[in-house]
Amino acid sequence: MARNRLAMAALVTVTLAVAGAGVTVLTLRRAGADDAASAPPPLTTTTVTRTDLSDSRSLDGTLGFGPEQVVKGTGAGVVTRLPKVGDTVARGKPLYWVNDQPVPVLFGDVPLFRTLDKPGLVGSDVRVVSDNLAALDYQTGTRPTRAKDGTKIPAGQSLLTDSLVAAIKKWQQALGLQPTGRIEVGQATVLPGPVRISAVKAVPGDPAAGELLAVTEKVKLVTVAVEATEVSTIRVGATVAITLPDTTESPGRVASISHTVDGGGQDSGGGQASPPKVNVLVTPSKAADVAKLDAASVRVTFTTSTRKGVLAVPVGALVALREGGHALQLPEGGLLAVETGMFSRGLVEVSGNGVTEGLTVVTAA
Repeated sequence: MARNRLAMAALVTVTLAVAGAGVTVLTLRRAGADDAASAPPPLTTTTVTRTDLSDSRSLDGTLGFGPEQVVKGTGAGVVTRLPKVGDTVARGKPLYWVNDQPVPVLFGDVPLFRTLDKPGLVGSDVRVVSDNLAALDYQTGTRPTRAKDGTKIPAGQSLLTDSLVAAIKKWQQALGLQPTGRIEVGQATVLPGPVRISAVKAVPGDPAAGELLAVTEKVKLVTVAVEATEVSTIRVGATVAITLPDTTESPGRVASISHTVDGGGQDSGGGQASPPKVNVLVTPSKAADVAKLDAASVRVTFTTSTRKGVLAVPVGALVALREGGHALQLPEGGLLAVETGMFSRGLVEVSGNGVTEGLTVVTAA
C-alpha cells in the first residue's frame, strides 16, 4: 500500500515537470514572436539624381486640314467652271473660270484691289504680282527703290515697271488670256499659299461676285482649342506629341497660333459660357502616320516648360513637416529641409543646404 502511494506521487511529479517544461517552451516561443513583430521594417532608399524635368499637358485636338477660308469672287461676269473638292491649287494656275476666262491664283496677303495697268504705280498689290511672277521664273527686271518722282518706295511695296508689265503679258499668254499687260480687279485671286479645295459653294451660272469656294491648308493639320489665358505657354515651332486613335504617338510641331479669340462672355441663358479659346495649329512631322486619316479626334501633348540639370528625387521621398514645407529623411534618421520645384513624371525638383547629387535618402516603398 505504501509502495502504491510512492508510485502515484512520482507520477504526479513527472507530470508537473513535463507541464512546466511545456509552459516554459510556449513562453519562449511567444517572446520570440513578439520580438520579430516589434522589429522595424527595412528602409527603402534612393539617391538624389541630376536630370532634366519637363512640365507638359495634353489637350484634345481634331486632325484634318485646318480651318476653312471662304474664297469670294469680285467683278462682273458669270461663273462657268469650278474645281472639285480635294483639288489642290498651285501658284499662277487657274482656280475657277468666269465668262470662260481662267482666274489664276497668286500667293500673298494683299488682294488686288485696283486695276494695274500704268507703269509708275506703287503699292503692296504691285509687290504681290512682282513676287509671284518672279517665283514663276518670269523676268521682272530689277526692283527700283524709288518711284518715278524720286520718292522712296516703302517697305513691302513695289513699282510697276515696263519690265514687270512685259512679264505680265507673257504670263497671260501662257494662261491663254489676251496679253494686255493689264490686270483688273477680279481677274486674279490672292490666297495665303498652297491650298486644298474643301467645299464648292457656287454652281456654273452663278454671278462671279459672291462666295464661290472654301479652301483649307494643303497638308493635314491638328487643330487644338487652347484657353486664351494659357496659350502664352505655347510657342510656334515647339515640338509636340500627337496620340492617334490607335494610341500610337507621332511627333508634330506647332505651326501657328491664331490671333482670334473665340467664345467667352455669356450664353443665351445669361449664364457663363465656355472660356475664350484660341486655335493652335499643329503639323504632323511624319505624314505617313496620318496618311490614312482624313479626320480624327486626337490628343496633343505640349511641353510647356523645361528644367535642365536639376536635382530630383521620387515624390515618395518627400516628408511633410508639421511646421510646413518638406524635408528628406536620411537613413540614420535625420531630416534635411528642402525647397521643391517642378513636379514631373513621379519626380520632384529639390534644392537646399546639403542636397547633393548621389545623396542617399529614404523613400516610400
